Amino acid sequence: MKSKEFVEKVCKILVDHKAEEVIAVNVEEKTEVCDYYVIASGRSMTHTRALIEHVEEEIDKIGIGPIRREGVREGRWAVLDYGDVMVHIFNDETRLFYHLEALWADEKNVTKF
Repeated sequence: MKSKEFVEKVCKILVDHKAEEVIAVNVEEKTEVCDYYVIASGRSMTHTRALIEHVEEEIDKIGIGPIRREGVREGRWAVLDYGDVMVHIFNDETRLFYHLEALWADEKNVTKF
């Protein structure tokens, strides 16, 4: 599955499970770490953990598992590393603090879902 298709699938899962402010940031030309960041917010730490679980379960159904996962237990900022795509799910307070969009996004490389 190509990175863009994968991103669209992840974003749909997040939107379907009531994630807030779901965006995909194309970072291909800005870093060699990955091609896309998916960034979303949960309404609480419990919601953030649930969103990560939903993404993992649905993506696992197509035979793709994360290379690495961090922060899932805490629920403030969880990251799923799928190689070319990094999925970041924050609670609102932590998203405001780190503000990844300000570091990586511009009007040309962001898709809102």
